Amino acid sequence: MSDRLRALFFDHLSIARGKYLPASKIGDGSSRFSRATFAVHYDRDLLLDAPHSGVRDGAPDMELRWRGEDIRPGWEPRTSVVLGDLHDNDGAPLSLCPRGALKRAIADWQAHGLTPKLGIELEAYAMQGGEDGRLRPYDAPGGVVYGTGPFADPMRINDVIWNKAHEAGFKLDLITAEYDSPQFEYTLSFDDALAAVDDVVLFRQMAREIALDHGVVLTFLPKPISTAGGSGMHINFSFWDKDGTNALATGEKGGPDHLNDLSRGCLAGLVHHHKGLAGLIAPTTGSYARLQPSSMSGYWQNWGGDHRGVTTRVSGEGGKKSRLEHRMADASANPYSAAAAVLQAARLGYEAKLSLPPIETGDGFEKVDAKVGTAPNLRGAIRDLMADTALVEAVGRELVENHAFMKEREFRKTRDMEHDALLDFYVWFV
Repeated sequence: MSDRLRALFFDHLSIARGKYLPASKIGDGSSRFSRATFAVHYDRDLLLDAPHSGVRDGAPDMELRWRGEDIRPGWEPRTSVVLGDLHDNDGAPLSLCPRGALKRAIADWQAHGLTPKLGIELEAYAMQGGEDGRLRPYDAPGGVVYGTGPFADPMRINDVIWNKAHEAGFKLDLITAEYDSPQFEYTLSFDDALAAVDDVVLFRQMAREIALDHGVVLTFLPKPISTAGGSGMHINFSFWDKDGTNALATGEKGGPDHLNDLSRGCLAGLVHHHKGLAGLIAPTTGSYARLQPSSMSGYWQNWGGDHRGVTTRVSGEGGKKSRLEHRMADASANPYSAAAAVLQAARLGYEAKLSLPPIETGDGFEKVDAKVGTAPNLRGAIRDLMADTALVEAVGRELVENHAFMKEREFRKTRDMEHDALLDFYVWFV
């Protein structure tokens, strides 16, 4: 039995914004917020000229609306939680709403008779406060890649996260230690695109809050430890037709030798829009410390089979498990905007019947066929994004214009920061 409702949305910076409301609000409902939220930065700086935020128009209201059927068990005592959609004062969907951008991408694919399904893999580092007041890596000296048990997680933080996730109804596929200690991977089950991303944003928030209760800062930043590997947010996707069949499948065999026209079109779109995508799905300064050649991070404008050195990977599994995996994004991105951008880039390739370039044959380390990578920094990525007008229009021009403005200011704020200062700028929010 819940005594209150926690109503949430995730903004342009992927920060959870919301309100605690009384139990009487458990049902169809709404609550108002200032639209100027979309002009606030990580450091709480209010940027007066942020496009479409309405700051100079009196910071008018926007309305968060939710359906009673979407209310779900929370992870705090006697508290339910719900995600909603943002609307203008006139009742129209708010153009800046990232969840709305994903809904538009889903609708654009449904116009082809196809329903997108997503499965998202998250990577994160665990940090603790040191005696000097600085954050340091969580002490897990026995951690190894694919590590489980107390050597990888001495405080058993992930046991608590797993149990609470089960209570809250999240569909977890796995938790394991990643390549660098103390780095962990959290993978949620495939689901309809909106349900999958709703789960991702709430799970990420839950995991961070539970870890903090135990004295651990769980950060999804792309490069929180300068000498360790990066953390990504891999977006796996497929499409199901009206008959309940995986439309990427050509039979029980998967991989690059069994591609159909839909798969080829999606791959071609993701390759074609590679540089523009980075500005939306790798949207912080640290993203470009992660996105480097020879890093298995999604740097190169390429695709391949069962190859972790390419940006878009074709799964070797066929039939119902046929899927494509896009590996560039990191979880400093808003998962709604990131998923929308990947789905829209894939759609643009499919609709335009773009030609698919040759498969990557290099090892991803010393030899790579691809000649083009992402921009070297956040500013360059934002410029590439704004130059990709087809992708901008597909995702939503006003959302992207607001994003680009905020990220240009972010680049100016952070470009000369040392690593510790950069970590402080982001870590409490990502």
